[in-house]
Amino acid sequence: MEERKFIRLKKEEYGIKEFIKRDLGKGKISRLDIEYTPVGEKIIIYTPRPGLVIGRRGEKIEDLTFVLKKRFKLENPHIEIREIETPLFDAQIVADDIALALERMGNLKFKVIAYKKLQEVIKAGALGCELRLSGKLPSDRAKSWRFAEGYLKKSGESSKEIERAQATALTKTGMIGIKVSIMPPTAKIYDRIDITPEFLQKIKISSSIVEDVKEKEKKPRKKSEKTKSDDMQTVEDTMATHVSPQEDGTAMIVEQEVEEGVPQKQIDEDIKKSITKKPKKTKKAAEEGK
Repeated sequence: MEERKFIRLKKEEYGIKEFIKRDLGKGKISRLDIEYTPVGEKIIIYTPRPGLVIGRRGEKIEDLTFVLKKRFKLENPHIEIREIETPLFDAQIVADDIALALERMGNLKFKVIAYKKLQEVIKAGALGCELRLSGKLPSDRAKSWRFAEGYLKKSGESSKEIERAQATALTKTGMIGIKVSIMPPTAKIYDRIDITPEFLQKIKISSSIVEDVKEKEKKPRKKSEKTKSDDMQTVEDTMATHVSPQEDGTAMIVEQEVEEGVPQKQIDEDIKKSITKKPKKTKKAAEEGK
């Protein structure tokens, strides 16, 4: 039962919104909000032209409240009007303006209408705008035309900041659908980088640090700055030149002496002695000599 009540309530709200839009006319209302209070129903109308909605001395508001009471059975409807300061950033108003222009001027001038409205939105300060017109434009075969300029997020968290709206225009050739997407200058773009004086100062500091490091790397190292690894490399080179692989155990002895910290001079002398030392005769060689 609760689901049915909820569906019936939403149907009534949709009917109220459509009736008010049709009664006041296309292009005068952006959106409607209905709030339920203990005193009664509060209907908030967002419009760029509050004078046309209110009428002379509030005549239109009085007529609306009377119809809402009789037709939709609202107990105490209270209509509140809020003005839209920048109508070019409101997607619904832009879509309704394009629809009215197409109905008035015809569908053959749809490019002029679309480009003119696109330039107005971008000049007002919007980050991006996209217009899509679909229908029999300009031939008898239906097509979809896209007009876009600026920066418009299609996905991600920033895409939720885009204003989207739809409208329809009734022309001689048939119905024309209009879709409008506008990214206002107040939209939060999480991957945007604002270049400020503080940001430039940070870049200068980081670049100066990198230059200092490069200059230090370019300077030649002194002899006293040699590391232990360089000394070990020189010892290995001398071992490779003096020690031959035919000698048994001499290379291992030299490596042990290097690890134990024996001076270089003593190592060189041991290497020379091992090279000049005659091999011992075996017993068989001694018997053959005899």
